Amino acid sequence: MAPPSDSRRQRRAGTSMLPVLIPIAVLILVAVSVGSWLQFTERQAVDTVRTVGSAAADRVDVEATVQHVDAAARELLLRVRVTPRGRLGEEQGSAPVADLNLQTSAAALGDLTFKAHQRIATRDLQVAISGGSISDYPFDTYETDLGFGALLGGRQVPVRMMFSNNDTLFSVSATPAPSRHGTAVVVLDLSRSGSLLVFAVFMMVVMWALAAAVLIGAWYLTSRSKGLVWPALAWMAATLFALSAFRNNAPGMPPIGSAMDWIAFLWAESIIALCVIAVVVTGVRTALRTDDTHQP
Repeated sequence: MAPPSDSRRQRRAGTSMLPVLIPIAVLILVAVSVGSWLQFTERQAVDTVRTVGSAAADRVDVEATVQHVDAAARELLLRVRVTPRGRLGEEQGSAPVADLNLQTSAAALGDLTFKAHQRIATRDLQVAISGGSISDYPFDTYETDLGFGALLGGRQVPVRMMFSNNDTLFSVSATPAPSRHGTAVVVLDLSRSGSLLVFAVFMMVVMWALAAAVLIGAWYLTSRSKGLVWPALAWMAATLFALSAFRNNAPGMPPIGSAMDWIAFLWAESIIALCVIAVVVTGVRTALRTDDTHQP
């Protein structure tokens, strides 16, 4: 009987691959869809502007944007843009009609002063944060309060604040707080962003997976008395040092001793190091016994 033609073989090969390719395609589609949805929701949260304070025609607008959160220093950098509206400003709000003193909350490091009839420049302001600890990374949370009041020519004037966040490593929620005398106050709750949290958890899973892979390899080598298998030892040693570099690439640069270390990194490093030692000791013993048996 004649052998099947090449076209028939190709059709059979293509048909046999379908049960594998279809689940892979579905998995990729689901992963891309979920990732796109998470990125869209996080982008929406970053683009959200929270407005609190007075809506009077004659007021001082304060645009406060978080530029960077330094959890180690327990402070955040706030970029402040001030615009006097109505009769309080001149040149379309680029300068105040009198000396303007922008009073901040106790967590902020200092008030802001702008001279009359001079162009208002954007200022950076440091704000202290409290609660939580960076050692809880990536599950650490913080809080602070942010408030602004304005004195124009020594007279209290209403303030409206527009708050937003530009730090992609942190998610910041602003809740309006009771205020008086025309001030604008919000309570800020800070936590790691969703993308950072997902990536950090993924890193911990990878650390445990690598440790498990090395442990299985070490068990196979020691139980089968394979001796000193140098390629396997090189792979285990490379994993030991690569894991340290992998951990140091965690976003936000967490310090040694954080929750990530105690949950995954330190244990994975310990397991891999013990596996390397066990494989070397067992391999040396096996090699010595083999040499003894071959001696005349």
